[in-house]
Amino acid sequence: MTTAFTDKSAGPLPNEGKGHMRKLRPHTSTVHAPLLAIEVNAGVLHVTFGGDWKIGASSRQVAASIEQNMEALRVALSIAPATPATALTTTTLAVSGSVKKRWSLQKRATPPSQPPLVKKRFFHRKRTHPIPLLTSSPVLALELSGEKLGTWDSSLLVLTTQLVALAKAHNIPVHDARLPEGVRNLTALALAVPPNTDAKQNKHTTSMLEQIGGLFLSIPITGVNILNFIGEIVLSFGRLFRGRSSCTPATVWVCIQEGGVEALPIVSLISLLVGLILAFVGVLQLSMFGAEIYVSSLVAVGMTRIMGAIMTGIILAGRTGASYAAVIGTMQVNEEIDALTTLGVAPSDFLVMPRILAMTAMTPLLVLYSDFMGILGGFIVGVGILGLDPMEYYTFTQKGFGLNNLWVGLAHGVVFGLVIAITGCYQGLRCGRSAEAVGIATTSAVVFSIVGIVLSTAVLTILCNILSV
Repeated sequence: MTTAFTDKSAGPLPNEGKGHMRKLRPHTSTVHAPLLAIEVNAGVLHVTFGGDWKIGASSRQVAASIEQNMEALRVALSIAPATPATALTTTTLAVSGSVKKRWSLQKRATPPSQPPLVKKRFFHRKRTHPIPLLTSSPVLALELSGEKLGTWDSSLLVLTTQLVALAKAHNIPVHDARLPEGVRNLTALALAVPPNTDAKQNKHTTSMLEQIGGLFLSIPITGVNILNFIGEIVLSFGRLFRGRSSCTPATVWVCIQEGGVEALPIVSLISLLVGLILAFVGVLQLSMFGAEIYVSSLVAVGMTRIMGAIMTGIILAGRTGASYAAVIGTMQVNEEIDALTTLGVAPSDFLVMPRILAMTAMTPLLVLYSDFMGILGGFIVGVGILGLDPMEYYTFTQKGFGLNNLWVGLAHGVVFGLVIAITGCYQGLRCGRSAEAVGIATTSAVVFSIVGIVLSTAVLTILCNILSV
């Protein structure tokens, strides 16, 4: 931003040559930038705008200039009468731009009572420099003019709105007839409704002890909410078996497609890579004993018993569980769930039950498919890299493969499907009424689903050891 005093090619500005003010005279050509002139004459504070007021590459300079100009005008709009002790009131004009320039500050039309002004120069490069402007009379009115304005946007409205509000706060009349009609209308619209100070939120920083205490205090409430949600699911199962549920086969098939069929590509990729990794890790130790062929048994047992189920569960927790929380949470924000309740449709029947049925049915099938892809990855390493005989690898895979391991993996898949569906739907239904709440619900669904998968894996492993399965 430069001051309007610098543009001498556009002709004299209003009130130029009257009163006492200082002039900026550049030694190079004027930059196309916002122009601002401030002058106090006969008790009237004249503020003249010119040039293009656009927020662009120099938006930081414009913002800094506006801030300094407002500090200057707060001083200039003082209604206290001047006294001999305070005859000189210092205000500030801010100058900023985007290129290096040399400016000279010169004395012009200062009253005899004011001290002479010493000429000085300074270099300017992308900075804001205060330029003193001396006034000796109180301000009785504010006049805004903008005949030389070019294009403008909200950067100009910010300054005009603050000026008018500041003048009204000091009971100073404002004359803005020389401003463009659009600027006047938008400034009046901005000041039509006073700011709501009651809506401001007081920032309160909680300490670590307060956060830990709040976490422990929320555990009983969270437990009650989870039990209530599980009770709603049990009642929904009862209505489903009696044929009184809003859960339709079409909805279940849609959830099966979203949570099962569409998850095949990512399950295929991850399971294949896990089989490759298991084979590489196993061969490092087995090669010490010349037993590389037992890599096939290692991969078969590891994938069918636990690894296929765990990897499938984690994939579905990050993909499908997060999707459930986001979809239901967005419906909560849009008050669609309230509309379902108003229509007499239970959300647990229409939203939760189809997803639980789909995940419980599809997760074991995806686990079975994951086992196959993992064994295929081990076969690629054993035959393609280690040079093992394909039929020999197949034979040892059959010896290591057992139905008990397969059933254990499928049982893990059923439990993981229930955990993922219940967690995702619970977080979605307990979501708040904002976009941030939807993000929190989605993140919580993924985190708690993975935690539930790990905990259920530990419990099932202990039970299998107890039952010698």
